[in-house]
Amino acid sequence: MKKIFLYILAGSLCFSACKKDDEAETFVEPEDVSVRNSYDEQAIQKFMDDNYLDTQGNIKAFSSTDASDDNYKKLSELNPVKLPSGVIYIIRAGAQPTAGKTIGTDTMIRTMIRGNYYLATDTDGNVAFNNSYSGTLINTIDGQGSPVTDPLFYYVKNIILENATSDAAKQRSYYEIEGFQEGLKYFQSFDNKPDSDGYNLQGVIIVPSKAAFGRDLHYNYVGTSLQNRCFVFNFQLYNAVTPRPASNQ
Repeated sequence: MKKIFLYILAGSLCFSACKKDDEAETFVEPEDVSVRNSYDEQAIQKFMDDNYLDTQGNIKAFSSTDASDDNYKKLSELNPVKLPSGVIYIIRAGAQPTAGKTIGTDTMIRTMIRGNYYLATDTDGNVAFNNSYSGTLINTIDGQGSPVTDPLFYYVKNIILENATSDAAKQRSYYEIEGFQEGLKYFQSFDNKPDSDGYNLQGVIIVPSKAAFGRDLHYNYVGTSLQNRCFVFNFQLYNAVTPRPASNQ
């Protein structure tokens, strides 16, 4: 009987400890949007200090055990430019077209791209992107392996807006990430680069939540909320067409 009591006691203590651990991992979004913006800024800076670009321009995290990445520069050392909106873009040296096409407001793009989303959280005073709330928005580099034309978060076709059944879904901001559009204008596209050509990523665009969906309703991209999420895009522009053809409007 005494042993049974001890087993029950040990089990309840274990359950209690597990419950506390689970509770510690739950993040409560701050009501004050200025706090959210501060979290984003701090987490973005840490992300840029903790990551670099490899020989193909992929974003990689520095390893604490492998010295092979010691000679790479941090993203924060690659001349990042911060726009008034908070969007940051990094143009990768040696990876740009010699005679490229300018990206405008009515430009159709074809791109190899990896886009991830992150939630900046404060854990015991440590503000950083929390892996428990991160994921992939798009990945043609490790996924299908072919460039994509006008991804929905870049440009939503008029027919989608016209057929929408809610007021929110009739707005471009419901689909498009304004900060990505803004950052892309500082890059140039290659001219009809064949899809079969290997990629050499041109740079990075980092979008804080206030320049993405913020706290607004948005299209169901990944089956979970993208409110308050920051986005990091890593890409190469294979082709750009201005103005956008009528068939793609």
